[in-house]
Amino acid sequence: MDLFTPQIEEGKLHQHFRRICENLPSNEYCRKVIEQWVEGFPDRDGKFVKEFQTTFNSSFWEIYLHAALRDLGAEFDWDFYAPDFVVSIKGSKFLLEATTANAAKDSVPEWSKSLTPPELGEIKFNELNRVAIIRLANAFMNKSSHYLEKYSKLDHVKDKPFVVAIAPFEQPWFNLQVFRAIEALLFDFYVDEDEYMANPDRFPDGPEGKSLGSVAKDNGSEIELGFFDCDRFSHVSAVVFSSTATWGKVEALSGNPLSVIATHWETPEGIKREVSSGGKVVETITDGLRVYHNPFAKHPLSPEAFRKERLVQVWADPDSREMIFEEAEKALHLRQAMIINQTKGFEKPSELSE
Repeated sequence: MDLFTPQIEEGKLHQHFRRICENLPSNEYCRKVIEQWVEGFPDRDGKFVKEFQTTFNSSFWEIYLHAALRDLGAEFDWDFYAPDFVVSIKGSKFLLEATTANAAKDSVPEWSKSLTPPELGEIKFNELNRVAIIRLANAFMNKSSHYLEKYSKLDHVKDKPFVVAIAPFEQPWFNLQVFRAIEALLFDFYVDEDEYMANPDRFPDGPEGKSLGSVAKDNGSEIELGFFDCDRFSHVSAVVFSSTATWGKVEALSGNPLSVIATHWETPEGIKREVSSGGKVVETITDGLRVYHNPFAKHPLSPEAFRKERLVQVWADPDSREMIFEEAEKALHLRQAMIINQTKGFEKPSELSE
């Protein structure tokens, strides 16, 4: 599949697509990664390349998922047009539908941001996470409705686990939500980092989790949190999520010798920062991926399907609401990729990817 030869006029190409097609050394490294990811991925409706060039994020997420599932040993069945992936991993058959949390109409798009990230004190995490929760909820509900109204009636879907894979692209610096918003949405478990930074002495062991109950939308209506705290969404077996499956992931895996990759890892002692350069690759394609299992699922997803070192899986006890984590003390938390492009005797200023 030729993703990078433009099929439409320049003015209709997505901002990200135009950027990655620039004739720069770093883009050559990255395009090779994408070409590897898309190998074996069919364009079933003949529209995928155009969508990649015009809307980008949703298609990029599908390409990433294809490569990540392949890395996990997935066998794909491409005979069906929907859901997006009909797969089997380690004998576990399930359906996976990809979606993205996108910016609301007339809001600031995710690519409209400064070259450098905001200072820690400038970030209003509660507002960032409120917006993220609202947009994640919208993406989740859309796919939930698709399943109930369409997919559940298909013979190849019946009696199999149905998984929704969501990636956030809803606002500038969306990656700073890490997993706060998705855990609030699914389990009503929220870590208030604004409160912690304003009063660190009150939290000697670090920021604590709490229940929010709901979040308010801009129009005043509320979204009740805890989608996986009851059987309302029992048809959704799990949610796959990543805030690090971005172009920065491609940069980090590209082996570009002029890249500097700063990764933040969860450890038993807290967050550890690691900086690599010279093309050294320190993360894998599945680093940063998280799987949230629904304790009320009619057709539970086997944990073996996604069981891998540094791939986080999360469960919640339906009675105590205690959250149980697997591989969380080794997981990728955040990443920044800084790239220098040398062209004709001078250096182009660094580019920053999440």
